[in-house]
Amino acid sequence: MDYQAVLDEVAAAVAPHVGRGEVAGYIPALAAVDPGRFGIAVADIDGGVTGVGDWETPFSVQSVSKAFALALVLARDGESLWRRVGREPSGNPFNSLVQLEHENGIPRNPFINAGALVVTDRLQSLTGDAAGALLEFLRAESGNPAVSFDHGVAASEAEHGDRNAALAYFMASYGNLDNPVPTVLDHYFRQCSIEMSCRDLALAGSFLARHGVGRDGARLLSRSEAKRINAVMLTCGTYDAAGDFAYRVGLPGKSGVGGGIIAVIPGRCTLCVWSPGLDARGNSVAGVAALDHFTTLTGWSVF
Repeated sequence: MDYQAVLDEVAAAVAPHVGRGEVAGYIPALAAVDPGRFGIAVADIDGGVTGVGDWETPFSVQSVSKAFALALVLARDGESLWRRVGREPSGNPFNSLVQLEHENGIPRNPFINAGALVVTDRLQSLTGDAAGALLEFLRAESGNPAVSFDHGVAASEAEHGDRNAALAYFMASYGNLDNPVPTVLDHYFRQCSIEMSCRDLALAGSFLARHGVGRDGARLLSRSEAKRINAVMLTCGTYDAAGDFAYRVGLPGKSGVGGGIIAVIPGRCTLCVWSPGLDARGNSVAGVAALDHFTTLTGWSVF
């Protein structure tokens, strides 16, 4: 596959979509990001990486980080996490309280905010430093030791994180958090503030395309665990638009309100696309269009 030619064609095709949508203005530190940015990168399973546009520009990964936090917890703790969080699509906004109350403090899946808070809580118990453990993991898998937190974004999210605090305290009232709520929130906000480029994220996510094998050739996850993360990404990874994403793109994916999306083609490659303009459900307008065009051009999907 001539990835450069494919990505050039993708970028040209989606150019009219770049700049459409709205940036995540409810997080003030993200409100100033230029919605006209666009980058896409593909990393093959042998570690080669190709990109176009702003593919080497760092951006706030936000909820894309949730896929990696989930992988770390499953790698260290196995299946026990699933007693505290489900694996079903939510059909509701990512910060909804309604469903959480109806289901007695057990989040529907690990990628809505409530579920991600449970994952962060468990990672904190396992490591003593959830955000730090995740950062080191992303540095190692991306091969970029400069990957870091954006403390301004973390502070901005903390200042405007009342809904996440409400979710956390509600789950704590049901006994579904082991650590103090302020600790969990601090690590969660720092996790979401990590800055990475499309290049970094495509490389970091390659273990999911390699069926659980990490950058150094060591096994991070069993083949079954990698399959299960990919499955949850497919059904739950793009907020309450997962069905439409599966219909258009046909790949496991995880999006974030920073405008990034990672997508996995098991056995072939991992993609990352970034464009900050979001649709009403919080997914990158140009990013989804780019992945749609990529799978149409290549004929590669999980279906």
